[in-house]
Amino acid sequence: MDWDKVIERNQAALIRIVAMLIAMVERGTGGMVALLPPALYHAVSRMLLPVESAVRRLIAIAARGLKVKLAPIRPMPKGLAFAGKGGGQIAFQLFDTRQRFSRNSQRRASATAIPRIHVFADSPLIPLFQPRPVETPIPEPDDTIDATRLGRRLAAVKMALDNLPRQARRLARWKARRDRMQKPAFWSPFRPGPPPGHRKEPQEEIDFVLRECHGLARDALYEDTS
Repeated sequence: MDWDKVIERNQAALIRIVAMLIAMVERGTGGMVALLPPALYHAVSRMLLPVESAVRRLIAIAARGLKVKLAPIRPMPKGLAFAGKGGGQIAFQLFDTRQRFSRNSQRRASATAIPRIHVFADSPLIPLFQPRPVETPIPEPDDTIDATRLGRRLAAVKMALDNLPRQARRLARWKARRDRMQKPAFWSPFRPGPPPGHRKEPQEEIDFVLRECHGLARDALYEDTS
């Protein structure tokens, strides 16, 4: 297997697809990514999901056999506190979002909850229809959607493709930290089953790219753990 050829071919395809998505956004909004028409927003978001999945798997292929040296673990100095979430720094997410297999969400019991008791008198039971007040207006066709998060995802995936070796080192460092943990949360950056954005019947170029990257990434991860 010529892994360098595989990485080069799929990286070029993904760069081309991401450039097309960015062009769609800029052409549809005149360069303003903050607000998008609903149709354009959903079209870009629907295609961006399999693109992100394919890039994650391409990073795993690039990290195949890569060894990194971790810095020794040091205790946090006393009195030092984190300042909170990052101030706008963009980073590509290396891990698939995990699926929730339980359909019935468990509800927590409330301490203030009381039983509901209905007492009916001798009068006829005539239900009174009281429509719930509408809190938010129904979007009109010419409304726009806040696309700030979508723009950050586009920027992150473009940044990852532009510097694939750096993302591979990030994944290699995660593997090294995982290997020295007694009970890691999970062993693979990919969730079980088909990848996010997977289609059973490929329709577009990204579907074929994702299918190839997914199969090769599993082979690469298996070689690293064998």
